[in-house]
Amino acid sequence: MNLKDLLLEKKSSILKRWFEAIVASYPPDASNFFKNNHNQFANPVGYTFSEVARGLFEELLQGGDPERYFPYLNDIIKIKAVQDFSPSQSVSFFFLLKKVVREELRKELQRNQFQDELHSLDSEIDALALLAFDVYMKCRERIFELRTNEIKRMMFRLLKKADLIREIEDGNQGLGEETVLTQKIEG
Repeated sequence: MNLKDLLLEKKSSILKRWFEAIVASYPPDASNFFKNNHNQFANPVGYTFSEVARGLFEELLQGGDPERYFPYLNDIIKIKAVQDFSPSQSVSFFFLLKKVVREELRKELQRNQFQDELHSLDSEIDALALLAFDVYMKCRERIFELRTNEIKRMMFRLLKKADLIREIEDGNQGLGEETVLTQKIEG
């Protein structure tokens, strides 16, 4: 038996413990809600965490193309990126998987079985965490871009309301409407 076979055998307990470790980073009320409500529509965050954990774990066991991780990473990292977590807290759940695997395989690891395979799995999880960090940063950049654009729109509306912006049409050059910031001249 190799490590992947053993991980498949212990899949349900590993996933349960990993999910519990993921939601433990939330306040107790939210954590209990995520754990106890399994309805996709009543608890979309808990459901997403559960599905993402399952999907990522299965992809890790299959090995292969990192591109296959992106749908799962996008789902969970988008949630973490809009919440009040630091970047390290947002991707730390991958390292929790390492801890859960070691606890589940304690007996086998004490007999020095699977050390090379475990090292390989650790490397894959580390690479996945780095990939998740990249996704997190892209999400945060997008959030800041959206915030900046909203501030620009708000400023434009305020300036227009204060009559500090005038729209003029430039028919000669075919540019359509162009917005020009002008000073209000009293006179």
